[in-house]
Amino acid sequence: MNNLTDDKRMLVYGPNSLHTDIFCFSTTRHGGCSEGNYASFNCNHYCGDVPDKVERNRELLCSLLPVRPRMMVVPHQTHDTVVRVVDEAFLQLSSEEQLNQLEGVDAMVSDMRQVCLCISTADCIPVLCYDTKRKVIAAIHAGWRGTVKRIVEKTLDKMAALYGTKGEDVQAYIGPGISLDAFEVGDEVYEAFEAAGFDMACIARRDEKWHLDLWEANRMQLLSKGVKKDNVEVAGICTYQNYTDFFSARRLGIRSGRILSGIMRM
Repeated sequence: MNNLTDDKRMLVYGPNSLHTDIFCFSTTRHGGCSEGNYASFNCNHYCGDVPDKVERNRELLCSLLPVRPRMMVVPHQTHDTVVRVVDEAFLQLSSEEQLNQLEGVDAMVSDMRQVCLCISTADCIPVLCYDTKRKVIAAIHAGWRGTVKRIVEKTLDKMAALYGTKGEDVQAYIGPGISLDAFEVGDEVYEAFEAAGFDMACIARRDEKWHLDLWEANRMQLLSKGVKKDNVEVAGICTYQNYTDFFSARRLGIRSGRILSGIMRM
């Protein structure tokens, strides 16, 4: 089960109690120093916030984690399917080289300790995965474009190829994002999912316009790779409906804060 911390700054996910060697979370809007549509706990540099405030929020976040990370890895996401491996070689790169390697990255995998992989969202779906046998973590940004391109499946394929991950050993968490009720789309988006082979009866509903269930579309990808149904936990928190607690780009506009969802081996 997900639990809001007492200070309301973080949503802490169920796997932490099941596997004490990892910590996974999503930030809320509360308890930071940013202002306006970034108020107040925005930890993302790519959305127009004041850089100094973002750094102060990140420093605060690091202090709240049970173990201080060697590095908090936050890519510049572009709604594609590039999966970056974060290993010791990456950590030894200069800051500039690291930023270059994180450009256009929407998912990351790692087996490093005390490296916090973070994904930024504000209606898109954050997916966090942990291979409990091989001690591998993944953080995935799944907007509708990434979802229709099956970024979750591609990330699990990368974990399997590099580390020997098997779906049956994976614990997965789908964090706060836009819900079926709130995610109204045009015919072209519906048709893109249909063409990609999704079971539309399970993920779509027609009102005046089509509505899509990105939570379910990503859950189905996890199951297709062998992740056990009972090992997939869905937060069930709609960012659009709960925009006072979680950032929502559809509510606040693109120039607004982002939720940071992270996973770290301790």
